[in-house]
Amino acid sequence: MSNGFEKRKKGFEEKFAHDSELLFKATARRNKKLGEWVASLLGLEGEAAEEYAKSVVLADLEEVGDEDVFRKVRADLDAKGVDISDHRIRHHMEEFLEEAIAEVKKEG
Repeated sequence: MSNGFEKRKKGFEEKFAHDSELLFKATARRNKKLGEWVASLLGLEGEAAEEYAKSVVLADLEEVGDEDVFRKVRADLDAKGVDISDHRIRHHMEEFLEEAIAEVKKEG
């Protein structure tokens, strides 16, 4: 009986690890998409836009959750005088995450 339990436990652990990896990849991709969108609002192009997008991805390493990313883009937009609501930023964060999850799942 314990053998069946161990197999089931191992299956759950593997699924959790897979789902965690998928979410990590999707979140990084979401942050890149968010960074590209914010870069366009800031008037950045080319290499400057790419570097900004990378900085948004790295901002997510500061703490658990999305607030570190939100605070970064909010502060950057405010510093440049870009008038955009918190709601719109968060809406784009959700939208980009949905897109990123679909892309990561499609890639396998």
